[in-house]
Amino acid sequence: MRKAQQARFGSLYQRHINALRRQGKADNTIDGYSRALRRITEFFDRVPDRLTQDDLKDYFSSLTKTHSWSTVKVDRNGLQFFYKHVLNKHWQWVDIVKPPQKKVLPDILTLKEIERMINGTHERRYQVFILTAFSMGLRIHETLNLRIGDIDAQRMKVHIRLGKGKKDRFVTLPQATLIHLRQYWATHRHPDMIFPAGRNHQERQSATKIMDRGGLQKSFKAILASVGIHKHATPHTLRHCYGALLVENGVTQRAIQTEMGHDCPKTTALYTQLTDVTQKDTDKIINRMVNRLNIVPTTEAE
Repeated sequence: MRKAQQARFGSLYQRHINALRRQGKADNTIDGYSRALRRITEFFDRVPDRLTQDDLKDYFSSLTKTHSWSTVKVDRNGLQFFYKHVLNKHWQWVDIVKPPQKKVLPDILTLKEIERMINGTHERRYQVFILTAFSMGLRIHETLNLRIGDIDAQRMKVHIRLGKGKKDRFVTLPQATLIHLRQYWATHRHPDMIFPAGRNHQERQSATKIMDRGGLQKSFKAILASVGIHKHATPHTLRHCYGALLVENGVTQRAIQTEMGHDCPKTTALYTQLTDVTQKDTDKIINRMVNRLNIVPTTEAE
């Protein structure tokens, strides 16, 4: 694009972001809808305010061949938002036939494999992250955003703030996890965050941001490879493992739904397909499960 077009795109893009924020859209929605605008601009190499209906059809025809259905949906919704709230134009609906839905079950790590991962990393922050995410069934952002004030050691609960759908919940805090969280926090003593950014303890103590999500995901892959685990796993896999192991240990579906913050019981029911089933007290089962991990705290060089 020429400089004049780049300037016009920059102005429209900022108006798009501002409109999304005014409407109180979630951060993930803002990221997805703004990415949609960037992607179609790069595709045509021109400002998207003058695209024709045929242009849109060509774009989505190409997108369905190269991206997932969820990406196609997000792009269509993002562009529809752009037309309505930024350009004040009527959105001409682009019909896209949804492909047959694939029912793919995620890979699951065994408790021994999770133990190998925890003990196979040389960085304490990743070791404690893996234990925390797994032992409470947390999403990546829920784990990274944990604050000292969220830990209720008396009730052995953790307050998860603004989880998926901007909903709070309380989850069971296993005793072993509390011990390792305290030990890790003592290495940096940040006044608020448990997982602050920083390459060493001094940087983490004064950090203003949480640990980098992208760096964590790359390190997770590297740890898998280093301990010889070849399953397709990501940090989110730890949450699936937690749900599956709770089913295996006899926790009721309703209790699992509460712990994991699922809106729909069907989401929780997925875990019954990942393991064999058999309930008693949920807190005791979770603690017993986590206590089976033999964790050797890593010692990091300053």
